[in-house]
Amino acid sequence: MSFSFILPHSTLIVSPMLHPTAIIHPDARLGSGVTVGPYAVIEGPAQIGDGCTIQAHAVIGGHVVMGKNNLIGYGAIIGGEPQDFAFQPSVQSEVRIGDGNKIREYCTIHRGTTEGSATVVGHGCFLMAGAHLAHNCQLGDHVIIANNALLAGHVTVGDRVFIGGGCVFHQHIRIGRLAICQGLSAFSQDLPPFTIGCDRNGVAGLNVVGLRRAGLSSEQRTAIKAAFSLLYRSGLNTTQALAAAAGRAWSAEAQVFWDFIAGAKKRGLCDFLANRSRTPPPDAEG
Repeated sequence: MSFSFILPHSTLIVSPMLHPTAIIHPDARLGSGVTVGPYAVIEGPAQIGDGCTIQAHAVIGGHVVMGKNNLIGYGAIIGGEPQDFAFQPSVQSEVRIGDGNKIREYCTIHRGTTEGSATVVGHGCFLMAGAHLAHNCQLGDHVIIANNALLAGHVTVGDRVFIGGGCVFHQHIRIGRLAICQGLSAFSQDLPPFTIGCDRNGVAGLNVVGLRRAGLSSEQRTAIKAAFSLLYRSGLNTTQALAAAAGRAWSAEAQVFWDFIAGAKKRGLCDFLANRSRTPPPDAEG
């Protein structure tokens, strides 16, 4: 496919903001106030919303639809083909990015792997350097992903989740709203909302600080703590805890917790570290 540098009609009045070394496909659509840095590539028919900044050497694929006021960092690649042996290049799929996101240096976000599907980033997210979103990942709003975290295909991340640096996530799992993941942790099971994920498929407790910062009241936090205790501290298994929960009235926030638990599939849920068997300490007398 051949490319040429072109100033779309909608951006002629702001042409100094498009670096002369940038390569922009004639079919690409750029909103007003878009800045494109040196040697960046925008393929057609990508759509870039008003006020976005595309920094040097970034590549925006033709299957990308981007909202307003996003920052795409140096060397980031958005909209590449998925790393899926079954993928066919003729498939029409997308990367959809909302408004006000910061996607920093060398991030990679792949488009959907099946016809009509999409990898989605919500609004106000912050992806730090080297983060990777595989095909069909779904990010909510205000998600923070620290450096070099890797999300496999079809991972779903709820609003206001924080993912620590170097975390890895197996395909088809879910991370619930307002969860936080300790750096260098690994997950192949669902992590419930409001929890602290760590180690390998572990839950350390509730994200109490995050709940407070999100503005949840004392009563709301108490209800979430009660739901957490019923699931993880009562000695009941998941099926039994869900049955017990069904006989009680819960606040809206606690119900979000239980709805997530009920939606767990064959991969199951991360377990409570305090419930894991531990090797007893050696005898003090040897």
